[in-house]
Formats: sequence, structure tokens, C-alpha cells
Amino acid sequence: MKLLCTSLLILGLVSMFSFVASSLVASNEEIGKITYLQELILHGNNLIGIIPKELSALKSLKVLDLGKNQLSGPIPPEIGNLTEIVKINMQSNGLTGRLPPQLANLKYLQELRLDRNKLEGSIPATSTSNFPPNMHQMYASNAKSTGFCRLSLKIADFSYNFLVGSIPKCLEYLPRTSFQGNCLNVKDIKQRTKVQCAGASPAQGHPVVKPKEKSKSVHVSKHEGGSKPAWLLALEIATGTMVGALFLIGMLTAIQRCNNKSSIIIPWKKSASEKEQIAVYIDSEMLKDVTRYSRQELEVACEDFSNIIGSSPDSVVYKGTMKGGPEIAAISLCIKEENWTGHLELYFQREVADLARINHENTGKLLGYCRDNSPFTRMLVFDYASNGTLYEHLHCYEEGFQLSWTRRMKIIIGIARGLKYLHNDIEPPFTISELNSNAIYLTDDFSPKLVDFESWQKILERSEKNSGSVSSQGAVCTLPNSLQARYLDTKGNIYAFAVLVLEIISGRSPYCKDKGYLMDWARDYLELPEVMSNLVDPELKHFGSDDLKVLCEVITLCISPETDVCPSMRELCSMLESKIDTSISVELKSLAWAELALSS
Repeated sequence: MKLLCTSLLILGLVSMFSFVASSLVASNEEIGKITYLQELILHGNNLIGIIPKELSALKSLKVLDLGKNQLSGPIPPEIGNLTEIVKINMQSNGLTGRLPPQLANLKYLQELRLDRNKLEGSIPATSTSNFPPNMHQMYASNAKSTGFCRLSLKIADFSYNFLVGSIPKCLEYLPRTSFQGNCLNVKDIKQRTKVQCAGASPAQGHPVVKPKEKSKSVHVSKHEGGSKPAWLLALEIATGTMVGALFLIGMLTAIQRCNNKSSIIIPWKKSASEKEQIAVYIDSEMLKDVTRYSRQELEVACEDFSNIIGSSPDSVVYKGTMKGGPEIAAISLCIKEENWTGHLELYFQREVADLARINHENTGKLLGYCRDNSPFTRMLVFDYASNGTLYEHLHCYEEGFQLSWTRRMKIIIGIARGLKYLHNDIEPPFTISELNSNAIYLTDDFSPKLVDFESWQKILERSEKNSGSVSSQGAVCTLPNSLQARYLDTKGNIYAFAVLVLEIISGRSPYCKDKGYLMDWARDYLELPEVMSNLVDPELKHFGSDDLKVLCEVITLCISPETDVCPSMRELCSMLESKIDTSISVELKSLAWAELALSS
């Protein structure tokens, strides 16, 4: 707690430095009093001013991170008094002057990042030793070594400054990129141009100060060195304290707001050696109207998740009955918690919201979802159609239990109506990820319901595809609209509908190892009326020849390679409804034909 309070005090003081530069000298003395502080991380806060030499009083400090600010001026030589320091990061500022040799006193220093500043002069590191570069650990113990050769740096970056001279032999074990973008005398590393290096100080000289900069520095030093009236000093301290208090209030308010929103922390790769975390905020309003079930509720409803009615590599489908409610089909995603990313969480919630907007008699109704973390669970809950899948009725039941021709026509038209609603009646459109007979569930009266049980696979695919196109707006990551991918696949649904129609009238699977693909087999019969009857399931005792012609015409339109010919589901549904009669009289006529055939 003490460490937290001192850290907040540091943040408050730093805010005062940013807004009240004139009170900097008076406030710096307070920093040195936090003697037990071990980590001072002010990375990316847009701080201005110079680095206070009073930081040298923090004898317990192990990490000093001032990177990505707007600090200027030289690196204080007093930093060399931080004898316990392990990591120093001052990258991406506007620091000037030479590298202080006093940094060589930091015997525990392992990481030094000074890249992307305006540092000049040579790197203070010399050794009379002839040890090879890969034995850099031995330089630290070599009494003849001076400067940075006395250190055992594991990571160091001096790139994109104005350093001159050569790379010390004791530092040649570092990556060559650690020295690029300078004015060094090396040929194999990209350096600045001669024009850019014209103002850089020579290796043995002093930093070149332009006349205007020199007069400015003299003015500042006089201002800092001059005495101030007591009332002015008191006013500056009071003003700085007020600004610091306002900063703390704002910071606490922001933290409270963040805690009120659920967030996912995902790693965001910034460079080869640096990772930063970006918060992906979940829009709680997206799912406010969708029922959320607990894992315990679904576990009880699905008999301890023992009633499995379907599975795939990505998901498992359970059947259950809610207490006092309907029968349900619960789809559970097969993925480990450690593999669940912020991208997937966003796509999952988008998928729930997408499915929740669907409401049609020939589509499965989403009742709700489950999102628990202990244990990790992500599930979709649908209203269950109790008569099984269309695939089961076509391929799994005994021959005595057959779908009549009229019933098959009703199923085809019902599927067409469901697809017309998804493609044409809602905005934006919706497509079924894997449209096949396993995605068609039948009610007690054999009314078809389209259910997108394979949406998990598309969630994973879209996440992997779009993970590289995530855009960052401040600290919030936003993802591309997943609905666009569904709209682009409407033609895929239309082709799959043609295969479904063919599967329903023929009773054959879409693919058979011995006979190949169903569509390839059917092409020889689709446009020839004299052999068209070969497409019909041989188990059927009666079928409508006129209906068959309409169905073959629909299939031909759906599989046409010409994009201009391919109709919409609205056109296909209208064609089927107007040309195929599924009334009761047709059913009775079919029964009469069957009885006549039996009597003869």
C-alpha cells in the first residue's frame, strides 16, 4: 500500500512538472524522499522538461522507465549513483548532450535503451583487452576497462541519435541494429547522411551548440540560478499541488470508468523486443436484450452435458430441456481458455447479436448464450426442433420410414423461404456457414428450421483473417464488421441449396466414396426430360413429374457458372411457390395413386 501511495505521489508530481514548469526546481526535492521506491515507470505520458538529477537519491530504484515522452536536455550524470538499477529506458524523447561516463558505475545494469533521441559524442567505452566480442561478460571484471566496457549489458540500444566515432569492441556482441541511424564510422550499418551529421560533435570534441541554442541555455541557467521571492515560490508550489490533485482525481475517475466496463487484455506486438498491452473494451449494450444463461443452468438442462446429439472438431451440440421451458440445443465451443483471445471474444459477442436478430418460422431461434469464465465456457442456446435433422431422415432411418414426395416438396419450399428471409428480408443479410442436411432440423410436422451450428468455425476463420487488420483508436481496438463476410457468401448458400434439393429428391448423400459427388452424377440428367426421372429416390412409389422439372430448372440456375444467370433466393422461392402445389389435395391424390399401384 505504501508503494502504491508513493507511486501515485510520483504521478501527481510528474503532472505538476508537465503543467507548471517553473515549479520544477522546488518540487524535485520531494522525489528524492521516496527512498524505498523500486520501480518508476512513466512510459508514454507526454512529460516535458528535463530529467531531474534528484532521481539519484532513489537508492533502491531498480527500474527507471521514462520512454516515449517529450523530455529534453542532457542525461544527468547523477544517474550513475543509482547503484541498484537494472533497467533504464529513455528512448523516444528529445535528450541532447553526450552519454555520461558515470553510467559505467551501474554494475547491475542489464538493459539500457537510449534510442531515438538527439544524443551526441562517442560511446564512452574503451578497453585494452584483446578478448573477443562474444566474451563481453569478462570485460566487466577487467580492471583496464573503462566506460561502458565495465558493464554486462544484455540489451542496449543506441540507434537513431547523432553518436560519432566507432563501435567499441566490447559492445560488438550487441545486434547491429542497436547502432543504426547514427553518425558512426561503420560501413555495414545504415547511418545518417553527411548533411544530417554535419552538426554532430567529433569524437574528441564537445557538442556543437548553435548560437541561438547557446544564448537560450545561458538564459535558462540564469533563470534557474537566480533567487526567487518567497511569495512567488509559495504560489508556484500551491499551483503545482492543485494541478497534481486535479490530475489524481481525473486518473481515479478514469480507472473507475474502466472497471465498470468489462475488458479483455490482449498482447499487441510493437517491436521484436517490446510488447504493450491494449485494452479491448466489450460493448455491453450489444447483448443487453439477449438472455444470458449460466453454465450451471445449462448443465442441469443437458443432464450434466451427457446428452450429445452432434459434434465437430470445433464444437459439441447438447440436447436438453430447460426447467419449465422448451427443449434446447446448446452448442459449446471446443477451445482452451489460454487460446481465447480478445479478437475471439469480440467475434463471439458479435455472433450472438447477429443470431439474436433472426426471427422466422423456418430458421432456428436463438434463445440465449452462456459466457462464463470459471470454468471457461462459451455456448449458444437454440430452440430445439424435436424431429431430428433432415440428414437423419434421408440417410439413417429404416427404409419403411420414408419421406413422401409431397413432404419433401414442403421441406424444399420451407428451406427456400428461410434462405429468402436471411438473404433478402433482413439487413444486413445473413448466410448459413455450412448449409447442408445436418443444418436443417425438422419439427413434429416436418417444417424445416435452418440452424447455423457451424458458426464457430467461421468465428475462428474470421478472427485469424482479420487479426492483422485490427485498427487502434487510442486505447480501444475495434474489429471489422463480421456481417460483411456473411453477405459475401450468399452465392455459396445458393449453390449449397441446389445440392440440398438434389439430396432431398434423390435420397443420396452429397458425396459418396464409391460414387463421387452427387452434383457430378446428376448433371447428365438435369436437362434431359426423358432421363430426368433417374434423379428420384428409387424408394419413392410416386413423384410429381411437373414438380421434378421445376426442381431441375432451379438446380440448373443455382449451379450456373455465369454470375449474371444466378438468381436470388427471392426469385427461386417465388418460382417454387408458384409452380409446386403442396396442398392436401395433392397429398390425397398421391395416396390414391399408391393404393391403385398396390391393388394392381
